[in-house]
Amino acid sequence: MDVTRPFATLAPPKKKMIDFEHQPQPNRRKGWRYLIVIVILCLAVNLLLPKIADLRNAWDVVRGFTWWAVALAFLVELAAYIGYGYCLRSIVAIHGYDLSLLKGAMIAMASYSIGLVAGGWVSATAAVFSFMRKERVNRSTATIAGVLPALLLNVSIEFVAIFGIIYLLIIGQLSQSQLIQYSIFLVVLALVSAGIFGALLFPKLAFKAANWALWNYARLKKKPYDPARTQSMVNSFINAWKGLGDGRWVKPMVGGAMYIVFDMLALYFMFVAAGSAINPGVLFAGYGLPLLLSKIAFIFPGGIGVIEASMAALFTSLGVSHEISIVAIIAYRLVSFWIPLLIGFLAAGLLSRLHPSAEDIES
Repeated sequence: MDVTRPFATLAPPKKKMIDFEHQPQPNRRKGWRYLIVIVILCLAVNLLLPKIADLRNAWDVVRGFTWWAVALAFLVELAAYIGYGYCLRSIVAIHGYDLSLLKGAMIAMASYSIGLVAGGWVSATAAVFSFMRKERVNRSTATIAGVLPALLLNVSIEFVAIFGIIYLLIIGQLSQSQLIQYSIFLVVLALVSAGIFGALLFPKLAFKAANWALWNYARLKKKPYDPARTQSMVNSFINAWKGLGDGRWVKPMVGGAMYIVFDMLALYFMFVAAGSAINPGVLFAGYGLPLLLSKIAFIFPGGIGVIEASMAALFTSLGVSHEISIVAIIAYRLVSFWIPLLIGFLAAGLLSRLHPSAEDIES
C-alpha cells in the first residue's frame, strides 16, 4: 500500500504523530532569546509612546495617581485569573476531577507565559494539556481544558467589541470605513471560533481536515504519520465536548466572562487612578476593539505594540487626555501583561516541581 497516502491504514509506527501530549519542550536558550526580544519590543513601546505626548505632563499624571484605584486594579486583575481558574476547574469538574481555583489560576498564567515565548496559542494549549495531565486528568478532558477557554474568551471579546462599535456609532465617532474594518475583524474571529465548534458538530469532517493537515505536516517534516492516532485524538476531544451538554457549559462560560470583565475593570481603575473616570461606552470601545485587533494581528505576541497603540488612539479620539491615556494604558499593561507574564514563569516552575512527571492515564 502507498505509504504516502493520507488515509492509508498502517500499523502504528514507532514514532507517534505530534499531539498535545508529545509537544517537544522548548529549548531553554531559544526561549530566553524570544523573551529578550519581547522585552526589547515592550520597552520600545513603553518608552516611545509617552514621548508622543509631553513627558513632563505625563510625569505629573503619575505623581497625581490615586493609589487606592491602583490597588483595586491589581485586585481585579487577580480576580480575572481566578475567573480563568474557575473556568478550568468547571471543565474538569464535569468529568469528575478536582482542581483548586489557585492551581487553575497558576496553570492559566503558566500556560500563557509559555505560549508567549514558545509558539503562541498552540503552545499555550499544549501547556494547559501538559499541566492537566500532571494533575492526573485524562487526555480527553485535558484536551478540552486546553482548547475551550480560549474559545470562550474570544466570544467574550467579540461581545465587548460589538458593544463598543454600537457606542461609537451612537456618538458618531465611527466612519463607514472603520465600521467595515471592525466588522471584518469580527467576522474573521467568529469564523475561527465557528470552525472549531463546527468540527465538534461534524466529527467526520473534522477528522478529514485534521488528517489532511497533520499528514501534510508530517510529510513536510519527513516524519512518519499514524492516521489512527488522529482519529483517536478527534474522538476523545468530541467525547469530552459532549460532556458539556445539558447546561454544563454555563460555568466555564461564566469563568471566561469573569476574566474579560475583571481585566476590563483593571483598565478602568487605572484611568480612575490617572484622574479620568471614563464612561462605560468609552471603556467598551477602548478595551474591546484593541483586543479584537490583537487577535487578528496574532504575529505580535501578547498584542505587544498593537494593544498599546490602538488603545491610545481610541481613547484620545474619544476625548480622554493624551497624557492620561498613555499613563493609564502603560500602567494597565504592566498589571495585566508584564507582571502576570513573570508570575507565569514562576508558576510553571512551581507546577513542574510539584509534579515532575505526568502519569500515563488512559482516556
